[in-house]
Amino acid sequence: MEASFPKPWVRFYEPGVPETVEIPSHTLHESLTMATAKYPTSTAIIFFDKKMTWRELDAAVTRFAAALQGLGIKRGDRVMLYMPNTPHFVIAFYGVLRAGGIVVPANPQYVPRELAYQANDSGAETIVALTMSWKTIKEARSQTPFKRVILGNIKEYFPPLLKFLFTVAKEKKDGHRPDLRGEPGIYDFQSLLQNDRTLAPIQVAQNDIAVLGYTGGTTGVSKGAMLSHRNLVAQAAITLAWFPAKEPGKDVFMGALPLFHSFGLTCVMNTGVHNGAAMVLVPNPRDLPSVLTAAHKHRPTIFAGVPTMYAAINNRPDLKKYDLTSIKSCTSGAAALPLEVQTVFERITGGKLVEGYGLTETCSPTHINPLSGTRKIGTIGVPLPNTLSKIVDAETGKDCPSGEIGEIAIQSPQVMLGYWNKPDETAKVLLDGKWFLTGDLGKMDEDGFFTVVDRKKDMFIVGGFNVYPREIEEVLYQHPKVLEAAAIGIPDLARGENIKAYVVLKPGETTTAEEIIAYCRENLTRYKVPREVEFRDALPKTMVGKILRRALRDEELAKKVS
Repeated sequence: MEASFPKPWVRFYEPGVPETVEIPSHTLHESLTMATAKYPTSTAIIFFDKKMTWRELDAAVTRFAAALQGLGIKRGDRVMLYMPNTPHFVIAFYGVLRAGGIVVPANPQYVPRELAYQANDSGAETIVALTMSWKTIKEARSQTPFKRVILGNIKEYFPPLLKFLFTVAKEKKDGHRPDLRGEPGIYDFQSLLQNDRTLAPIQVAQNDIAVLGYTGGTTGVSKGAMLSHRNLVAQAAITLAWFPAKEPGKDVFMGALPLFHSFGLTCVMNTGVHNGAAMVLVPNPRDLPSVLTAAHKHRPTIFAGVPTMYAAINNRPDLKKYDLTSIKSCTSGAAALPLEVQTVFERITGGKLVEGYGLTETCSPTHINPLSGTRKIGTIGVPLPNTLSKIVDAETGKDCPSGEIGEIAIQSPQVMLGYWNKPDETAKVLLDGKWFLTGDLGKMDEDGFFTVVDRKKDMFIVGGFNVYPREIEEVLYQHPKVLEAAAIGIPDLARGENIKAYVVLKPGETTTAEEIIAYCRENLTRYKVPREVEFRDALPKTMVGKILRRALRDEELAKKVS
C-alpha cells in the first residue's frame, strides 16, 4: 500500500469506520472455528425455518473434510460446488478448505457445456451437487475430469413437515430422486457425514488459493480468479468495518444472493461467518415470496442484493403482508442502483440502502457509499478501508486528472493473485504488478467519489460520439412506468451504431414506444436518444440478477444474419 497516496475520500467515512483495518492472520476456514468458539449455541444457518447452531455446523464441516481426505482429496485439489443456497453449500465450502482443497463455485443453472468448460479449466476431479442436478452432471461427465460425484438431496435440511410433503409430492416428480444404479464414483452427502475418520491436520498458508472464482464471462471467456485465504479474510474484515453498527453474534444476514457468485459468497457467507451472524438461506433468489417470507419471519438486519431484486420488492402488490423493518443496512451491487429504487426501499424498511462496487477479482466490494452522512446518488461511493483506487488512461495506463473518464484501477489486499493458468491474461490486468485494471470506465470527483460510466466493451459509438448505456438506462429508470431497462448499440452503416432500448413496465402500466422516446428526448442529448424501443415481460439476467446486455445484442445480430 502506497503511504503517500492521496485519499480525499477518507473524510467522508462515518464515525467508527477506520482508514485501515488490521488484517487477521488466520485462514478462511479458521473464521468458522473462531465463530464456533465464541457462539457455539447461537444460530448459524436458517433454512426453511430449520436452524443449525455454530457447533452443529462446525462438526458437520469437520466430518465432511475428513470424508474428503478419505476419498483422496489432498492439499491444493480443486473441488467444484454446483448447487444453490442450502446448508450443503456452506458445509461443503468450509469442509473443502479444512481438508486443504480449493473451492470452485459453479452456477447451478449451468448447462452441460458450461459445466464441462469450468471443470476442465479448473481441473476439478470432484463435484459436490444436489440430486436434482444429476441429469446435467451425467450428460457432461464424459467431457470432464470428474472422478467423484457427491450428491445430497435438498430435503435433507428441511423441517420435518416440509420434508414429508416434499417426499410425497415433489421429490420423484421433479427429479430429486434419480436412478444412480451402476454409476461409478457416486457418493452420498449424508453418508459421508456419518464417517468416523479423524481429520488429518493440513498446513495451509494465508497466501494459498482458497477459491477459484470464475468471472461471469459477460465480456469473453470465463476465467478463474485465484483468491487466496488472505484475500478473502481481508474482504470480510474490511467489509465489516464499513458497518459500525454491526452486532457480532447477533446480526442476521439475508442469504438471497447466490453463494456461488462472488457477491453472495463474500458479502453474505464469508462476512457473515466472520461476524458470527446467522444466515437465512434462500435457494431461489427469483422466488420473491420465499425471500419476503423468510425476511418477515427471521428478521434480517443486513441485506445484500441487486437493483432488480430491490425494484421487484418495491413493486410487490402484496408488500404490506411482510414486515421488513428489521433491515438496518443494505448494499446493492452488480449494476447501477436507480435513485427511485433506493428511495422507495429505504422508505419501506427504514434501513439504509447504498450502492457499492466490486468484482470477482477483488473478492467483490472495493467501493461503497457511506450509510450515513454524505451519499452521492449515482456514484459507487468511495474506496473501502485498506483500498486505493484511481482512474487511468485505458490505453496508456497513465493517471487521469479528477473528473476525467478512464479505467478504474484498484490496489487492495482483496485483489486476486491472478487468473488460473493464464499468466498472459493476468499480466494484462495487473498494472505494475499491483494495480488491478477493472475493465470498467469511470471517473473520480474531487471528493474521491467514483462513478462507473460503463465497461469498456459496453461503450458504443453513435455518429462519432461515445455513448454509455448506463446513462440512457438511468433516464429510462426515472420514467414512472418503467420497472427495468437496458440499452444496446446496433450496427448501422451511416451512424456507426443506433441505440435500441428494452423496457419492462411496472405491473398494470401501459405506454408506447413513442412516449418512451419522447421522454428520452427531454432528458438526453439527441444522439443518445434510442431510435427503437422494445417492450418485454422480462430481460435476460445472470443468476445474481445482473441484466445481460450482451444477450440482447446477440439476439439483434442474429436477426440481421437471418
